[in-house]
Amino acid sequence: MNFQPTKPTRVSTQIAEQIRSSILAGEFSPGEKLPPERELAELFGVSRPSVRQAINMLASSGMVISSQGVGTIVLSMVDSASETHLSELIRVEQERALEILEVRKGVESWTSFYAAKRALPEDLSRLQIVINAMERNYESGVNSLDFDVNFHILIARAAHNVAWLQLMQTLFDSMRKFQQRVWRSIYFPKEDYHTAYDFHRQIFDAIRTKDGLLAQELMLEHLNFSQERCIAYLSQTQDHHVE
Repeated sequence: MNFQPTKPTRVSTQIAEQIRSSILAGEFSPGEKLPPERELAELFGVSRPSVRQAINMLASSGMVISSQGVGTIVLSMVDSASETHLSELIRVEQERALEILEVRKGVESWTSFYAAKRALPEDLSRLQIVINAMERNYESGVNSLDFDVNFHILIARAAHNVAWLQLMQTLFDSMRKFQQRVWRSIYFPKEDYHTAYDFHRQIFDAIRTKDGLLAQELMLEHLNFSQERCIAYLSQTQDHHVE
């Protein structure tokens, strides 16, 4: 966060602009909390009321939501109503999740490509932490759904394209419950956990070595695998309905 000291005129507006710029630059992802009011006041060298006014301005523009006891959370810049409709649509018509996967193939193949070209050392460090955690889970036979989601979001962040980052967050939010059901019902530790971990490790290696085309190809293979598992889950649930 490269916040700069503010001038005495229109302090709250200047603060709001700096925070907005940080969000647009991808420094804060949808769902992340901003630093507490007191910390922001210290960073900017201003009073807490000035920070509060700036947060209110951002909330009015739909960039954040602030509530007592929770803090200030960054919102997706993709229409939140659409996100709600997507989640509801998948809940009612689970087959729609396959359509989301088609979108993910198009978006994530390119985020992987550009992540390989643009990833900074700190991006690689974050991805490495997730890969290490996934490896520990695989060895323990524990599912890595949360790390899986985080890995894909970090790739979008490493591509340094805020539109892709926002879109990815929205797509994952809409599929969260469906993915949880697929992991519980279909993935098996000895086989699928290893396959999932291996795909992620190979994608990370391609990004780390700046091989964009390989990263793109591996991501498509990985999402094809995920699509197969989703189809298997849908087939299983349909069979149960028939019975």
